Amino acid sequence: MLRKKIILAVDDLPSNLTKVREILGGIYDVRLAKNAQMALSMMNRIDVDLVLLDIEMPGMSGFDFVDACRENESKRDIPVIFLTSHASEKFVLRAARAGAKDYIHQPFEPHTLMAKISAILSLRRPLINLSS
Repeated sequence: MLRKKIILAVDDLPSNLTKVREILGGIYDVRLAKNAQMALSMMNRIDVDLVLLDIEMPGMSGFDFVDACRENESKRDIPVIFLTSHASEKFVLRAARAGAKDYIHQPFEPHTLMAKISAILSLRRPLINLSS
């Protein structure tokens, strides 16, 4: 049996996390983190398939989180979608330079979020074990 893809949502606002879980929970295994440090710790214990990430959070920003992931070989290729209230081009460009796969401005349409996640996850191919 195939496991559900794991989506890690990272946001300091509980209402945003609840909304993401309500939208995605029936299709994906949704894990929630209230800050970037907690998310990094969770990623050491579970294999995350995609991260939904806010930009402004206490302690470590979303951009700092992406930088930390890119420095770690095991986390480097995990796709990130910024899901944030920031709509300025400055943030969109910075997210693109950081390697984000997409940028969704809040409030968002649930169908848009689902379609973008599905498209990104369909592009990820499983690793093939050539030694067997």
